[in-house]
This record gives sequence, C-alpha cells and structure tokens, in this order.
Amino acid sequence: LFCVQLDDSKLNYFQQPQDIKESDFAEFLEKYGRHSFLAPSQVQPSFSAFYRAGDPILIYFDSSSVLSVLRQPIKMGASGLCVDGNPAGFLDSKSTSCTRIFANLSKSCMTDPALDAASYYHDFTVLKVPINDTVMPSMKVIYEIEYSGTSGIQSVSVQFKVSNISVNSRSSLQQHFTMHFWVSIPILPGILPSLTLSHMLPRSGNPGYIMGAPLLIANSGAKQHMSILRSESDGSCSQFLRHTVQFGRNMRTGCKISLSPILEDSNCSYIQQKLYKAFQGMNRTEDFAVTGSAHSTQAEEWMTILIDNCSVEAVNCTSCCMVPVTLEIQILWTKVGLLSNPQAQVVGTRHFYQCQPLKFLNMSMVPVTTIVTFTDMTDWPEPPRGQPQMHWKLPFDIFFPFKVALNVERTYRGDLAGYLLLILIMSSIFCF
Repeated sequence: LFCVQLDDSKLNYFQQPQDIKESDFAEFLEKYGRHSFLAPSQVQPSFSAFYRAGDPILIYFDSSSVLSVLRQPIKMGASGLCVDGNPAGFLDSKSTSCTRIFANLSKSCMTDPALDAASYYHDFTVLKVPINDTVMPSMKVIYEIEYSGTSGIQSVSVQFKVSNISVNSRSSLQQHFTMHFWVSIPILPGILPSLTLSHMLPRSGNPGYIMGAPLLIANSGAKQHMSILRSESDGSCSQFLRHTVQFGRNMRTGCKISLSPILEDSNCSYIQQKLYKAFQGMNRTEDFAVTGSAHSTQAEEWMTILIDNCSVEAVNCTSCCMVPVTLEIQILWTKVGLLSNPQAQVVGTRHFYQCQPLKFLNMSMVPVTTIVTFTDMTDWPEPPRGQPQMHWKLPFDIFFPFKVALNVERTYRGDLAGYLLLILIMSSIFCF
C-alpha cells in the first residue's frame, strides 16, 4: 500500500541555501549558534633537567646526529623471543634473558647487530642528563612532486625555509620535512594554463562534507587543508606544525608567539604583521570549498572567506599597540538534498580577529588563542508523512463511499452519530 501526494513546497528539500553576506553573518550566527566544546590540547613530552627514576636513558649517535634511548632486550610471549624496543629505565636495575632465532647463523654472525659486540657501545654516547640545551629556530625542507597518472613523475622541486642561528657548542636544531604530491592536467584549448595545475587532496566527502574530514580551502587556486596554530611542548607556537581543522568539530588552541628582540623590529606595525602571519600560516587563505568534493577549477564551488581585522583606533592609548591575540573562525553550514541522504555544505566562513592593547613593545612572548566553531543552519522541512486522512483512498477499498459521505458531511458528524444511535435503539425496541 502506498499514498501519492501532490507537490508540496513544504516537503521539498531541494531548496537553495540562504545567502550569507558580511552584513548578516552575525545575525545568522546568533540565531543558529549553540554552545561549543573545547578540544583538549595535545601536550608533547618534554625532558626534565635531570633523570628521575624510571626515565629512559638518552643516547646520541654522532655519525647520524640522532637522539635515541638506551634499550634492554626483553622476552615476549610464551616462546620468549627477544624484543629490542624496550627502553632501559633510570635506577631500574634488572636482568633479562630472551631467545633469538637465526636462519643462517654463520651469515648472521657477520651482519646481525645483535651478535656484534661493537653495536652495544660503538658510535654513540650516553647523555649525563636529559637535553636542556637551547632549541634554535627550526629549518624546513619541502619537496614538491608533480605526477601525471600512469605516466609517472613529471618533475621534482625542493623548497627551503632557513633561519639564522648563532654558533653555540651546546644547542639543538629542529628540522621538518614535508613531501607534497600534486597532479598535472594536460592543457586543453581555451583553458588558461594557470588553471590546469591543481593540487590533489583526498575528498572530504562526495559531494557533502563528512564529519571529521579536513576543511578544504584554496590559495591562488591551489587546494589545501585549513589549519590553525599548534603548541609546542614548551607552550610556544610551532613555526611549521599546525592543527588541521576538521569539519563539524569545534576546536580551541592556545600558545605563545615569540617576538624578535632586535631593537629596530620592536615597533607596532612589525608586531601586528607578525601576529597576523602567524595566525594565517605560511599561505594566506582566500577561499573555502562549499562541498567536500569541490574542484579548484569550478568557481561556483568556492566562496570567499570574510575577514574582520582589528581596528587600530579601538583604544585611546598613545603608547599602546593594538595587536591580534584571538582568531575565531566561524563556519556556518547546512544540510541539503534528500532527507534519506542529506549532504552537508558550508554556506559562510568568517575570520574574526580580536585585539588587545600591548603596552610593552619589547615583550618577548605574546599569548594567542585560536577558536573554531561550526554552526548548523539546517532548515528541516516537514516530514512527508502523517496520520491517514478521511479522503485518502486505499486500493480495493469497499468502505470508500462511506468515508466520502462522512467527509462531505463532516460538519454534521455529531448529528449523524446521534441519528445512528437512535436508529439502533428503535430497532432493538421493535425487535423485542
């Protein structure tokens, strides 16, 4: 059995989402906004100034400049086979024994490090105390690899981001390495060459976004993932590592940005630009993808991000500098399509900066906060179902004429019921 209803605009879910403009962004945010949650910050492990009981003992390989830990093999499982990944703990005196299996002992005797006595002491030194040296500015290496389907790799380029460091006998240097693949599309007639190169990223949904998938943005036509500041183990903002913004998940991060101690750089405009660049990352975000499968060459699948910077005249202080300390990324989204399979798409995004006056321009660290909030603006239609009505006709319904009569005489239902009751009473009297 089924029912057929005429076209009803209230039940049509294929509706165009509301246009979000900069003037009415705050209105929609207030109307549909809800309370958000704070995601726990990821704290990276750090070493203390001295060893504590149970701490791993650090070792350093001079030839490869690798920091590792001193390991003590232990047995694992019923067979008692050796596991070499177990770190030795400080002040944890113990003896272990385990079994090693060799397919060719004569060959392994010359090649296996476990049978080489020098591997237990050669080419590394034991650190007297954990590393507490000064961490120097980071260095980053980025490989860009272009490929074309089954034709293979077309070109490889490398980029470097270096920093000046002072010569110090005891210092550490962080290095970051990134491998980035992108596909080259053959140039077609009538298409600009600048639009034929598109950074290929995994889809965040097809077509609508999937909860937890990265939010897609674009910079000069190249797709990438939206990211925010990330904290290092010491609370400072990482220069290269950033948190990826995941669709539908609110986030909050906090860290401290280090300012240059050079005198000529300690001015208001320099500090403002440095903080803005730190919030934005290496590449300034221009557009965001409406859906999770947006293509970089389809302009209708992208929208411009609204950016509200701070006003430098917001406070009456001649010796102060208005600097951005909080970035709130506000994302409005809605569901469109079939009720059985709704698709999530973004309808508006705003970067809202909040500033505070900085009185001392020679400050070395400035605490900053980044907040990401997702607001659901879905306008759910009336479900296409309800209680059966009197005028609905079922197949082979022998009671349909009576229901039609009752439907036509709906205003006289009470009287009709009274008449039927009176007829039944009179019939019972005459029958007796």
